[in-house]
Amino acid sequence: MMPTFRSLEGGLFGSVQKADVGDGAGKLIEKGVDIMAWADPFFPDPSLPRSVETAMSDALAEGTVSHYSMPIGRADLREAIARRLSKQMGRSIDPGRNVIVTPGSDTGLLYATMPFVGDGAEVLVPEPTYPNNLLNPSLLSGVAVPVPLQERDNYQLDVTELERRRTERTTVVALCQPNNPTTTVFRRETLEALARFVIEHDLVLVCDQAFEDHIYDGIEFVSPATIEGMWERTLTVGSVSKGFGLSGLRIGYICADDALMNSLYGGAVHVLGAASTLSSIGAIAALSDDSLLPTIHASLERRRATLLQRLQGVPGTRVLPPESGILAWIDVRQLGSSAEITDYLVREANVLVNPGSQYGEHGEGWIRLVFAVFADEKRADAAFARIAEALTRRAQERGIA
Repeated sequence: MMPTFRSLEGGLFGSVQKADVGDGAGKLIEKGVDIMAWADPFFPDPSLPRSVETAMSDALAEGTVSHYSMPIGRADLREAIARRLSKQMGRSIDPGRNVIVTPGSDTGLLYATMPFVGDGAEVLVPEPTYPNNLLNPSLLSGVAVPVPLQERDNYQLDVTELERRRTERTTVVALCQPNNPTTTVFRRETLEALARFVIEHDLVLVCDQAFEDHIYDGIEFVSPATIEGMWERTLTVGSVSKGFGLSGLRIGYICADDALMNSLYGGAVHVLGAASTLSSIGAIAALSDDSLLPTIHASLERRRATLLQRLQGVPGTRVLPPESGILAWIDVRQLGSSAEITDYLVREANVLVNPGSQYGEHGEGWIRLVFAVFADEKRADAAFARIAEALTRRAQERGIA
């Protein structure tokens, strides 16, 4: 007799809008569709930095990469992360007490949330947001409580919306800083108001900072953990994927105060296992190469400017100038639903983007586009041009001048 399994689709995940796990996109890749839906810089082209390639090649030649790293991460990688975070946060980060390496930031987000979400616990999730923030509470038998971010407010967080939704079962706030998908960089005053809310109600903040490395237009980036009273209440989740263009290495990390880390160390070997030894060596090389981020940033700024120029004036659309990262958030409400426009761009522009509805209720009517595609900037521009032409045709079909 076959055992009875709980349906993941209908039971565990039924109320969550999920992003494509790869199979659908993989089939489109086979058909020659350009993928601008994966936040994987320069995909699908070779783009491994020389310093990273050399370090990994040397490690392969030594033959020791077949062995485990420490469950909480190699000591030398934690030291490299701690050096970087100490500069960013303006405090001494202890690599032995304040950093855990994770196999990518997705794993880090779930693991950072685990100790604080149990049966029926509620997690406040400002949205639009990264889909995992809406899904992870369900995986832990908790409840995600969406908190709307409004475009009219430039998607800045309104703490009164948090207050309206907080209950005695609320334990965590899950935030993307900068936000994925809107690219919003939450301003200092917003984060200070959030800090007062978190402290007053004795909550924990899990903060996804995967897109922190590239901020535009001179906007100040503030890590919530640096706000007074928040170091003891914030689990910061970072990555080398987006900023350094090393998504395939699957290296992320969690940084937090000793007391918070005590809740994570014991289960690391059971849940995290260990990050790849070879990937860890590559991440150390990236973190030690001061030339990488400026070079990547210059390329991203050019692509950002090119995309904005291409889409400027397209009838029935509006693109918000990206404040951070590798994404663009585009208003297509006059042209159709998120799903309709996503399908239309596959057919008419040979490009796959993300429907905004994947990122929460308040993402409907928008699309997310990854502008950091391809190693060749001219090829990226050609894709931007096809998108602009297709959206213009869509507007004409709907009688929008």
